[in-house]
Amino acid sequence: MRTNFEQLLEAGCHFGHLKRKWNPAMAPYIFMERNGIHIIDLNKTALKIEEAAEALKNIAKSGRKVLFVGTKKQAQEVVAAKAQEVAMPYITERWAGGMLTNFPTIRKAVKKMSNIDKMMTDGTFDNISKREKLQITRQREKLEKNLGSIADLTRLPSAIFVVDVMKEHIAVAEANRLGIPVFGIVDTNSNPNNIDFVIPANDDATKSIDVILTAVCEAIKEGLEERKVEKADEEAAQQQAEEGKEGEAAPATKERRTRVRKAAPKAEAEKVAEVKEEAPAAEVAEEEKKEEA
Repeated sequence: MRTNFEQLLEAGCHFGHLKRKWNPAMAPYIFMERNGIHIIDLNKTALKIEEAAEALKNIAKSGRKVLFVGTKKQAQEVVAAKAQEVAMPYITERWAGGMLTNFPTIRKAVKKMSNIDKMMTDGTFDNISKREKLQITRQREKLEKNLGSIADLTRLPSAIFVVDVMKEHIAVAEANRLGIPVFGIVDTNSNPNNIDFVIPANDDATKSIDVILTAVCEAIKEGLEERKVEKADEEAAQQQAEEGKEGEAAPATKERRTRVRKAAPKAEAEKVAEVKEEAPAAEVAEEEKKEEA
């Protein structure tokens, strides 16, 4: 297992919310109640992490993208660091409404950012006034802050991983509407019914978020490595197949040459035989002409 009971316990993954704030739908994942606080069953947490990790590994292995979402302060740094490690897009600032359901508009904003960069490099930026430069620079900074981390996301992600599904309810709703699988860290005050892969755990502690993200990102790394190996094997097999075709073509050419060489003497012999047969017939014809004369 990538995560064990002790690691989750040390990270404080078992601490839920106050009993009066709980969501009854989380009852299957609650172990007990102590001092008015619900305690999450870490055995189920570990099992759910494994299920999520396996699914994320398969997504990464197939070359698809996973969008990580964590805009709360405790999650921002961890989400950014872990997503960058596996080269996946992430959102740590405010979730822009319609980021998934109105994706073409978001892509236009990202393209605008690249156009500003192009202006700065090709000299266009030097020919405008200071005021316009300041406005464009501020616009670029704002776009970078909100959308810079998804600049490489050219199409809708194949899945999203959410820290605190209650806070990121808009992201979850958009993903559900588009049929995108949702992986989420779900605390005792949240509704797990709209989440495809529920990871019951404390979503307020940085250590708890870190240990879970480390586990799933390791699985993604494995998937990416396996993808590289498979690609290398496919290229090697293709190269061998091409070499094999060339090797098969060469003997065939040799056989043809041998056949031509063997056939050439036979053809010459047949021609000589024909000439010899024609010669006596010609001599007889000449003698008959002499006798008639």
